[in-house]
Amino acid sequence: MLLERIVAACLRGLCRLFTGAQPRWLCDPRSLAPRVYFANHCSHLDTVVVWSTLPETLRERTRPVAARDYWGHGTVRRFIAERVFDALLIDRKGVEGAEQLEQHRQQTLDAMTAVLDSERSLILYPEGTRGSGSTVQPFRAGLYHLARARPDVPLVPVYLGNLARILPKGAALPVPMQGQVVFGAELRIAIGEDKQIFLERCRQAVLELAGGRA
Repeated sequence: MLLERIVAACLRGLCRLFTGAQPRWLCDPRSLAPRVYFANHCSHLDTVVVWSTLPETLRERTRPVAARDYWGHGTVRRFIAERVFDALLIDRKGVEGAEQLEQHRQQTLDAMTAVLDSERSLILYPEGTRGSGSTVQPFRAGLYHLARARPDVPLVPVYLGNLARILPKGAALPVPMQGQVVFGAELRIAIGEDKQIFLERCRQAVLELAGGRA
């Protein structure tokens, strides 16, 4: 456990050094109830920044949802994902056929709801893949299915700004620059809410934290 604590402290220090990100909270940062933090996805720094800027009491109770093909690749990444972040690693590739795909989706949903049922929170990225950082891509259906499965769990939109410029796609080293992290007000799915309406409402909640709509 000592090594994990040292690595965690180093990651938080590097996060402050390269991004200077100070969180702005529009919801209660002291709440220990399970939540789903959903953010725009524009850099491999995203998970480090969201995780690092959570208060310690929340950080210990929060598991990022991460792609196994990236975070499970290589000894260092896998150590950080599994031993430091305690990430929930999800397979994104290698599933073929409608039946197998549906089974994979259900297994992923079951894994996420199990985390929430254990009184812990999740960090996820509903775009499903990294964007350019200039806008927020349409959200995939996973957030909708998770919200329907646990409608009483609050959803917290998170806006990440400038991270695509700090660590652009394909870059090996970050460029020090001021980053942004805004935790928005909690929201929940409405009874009978249409999937596309819900997903767009969540997407707009992230965009509004950036000060615009697109």
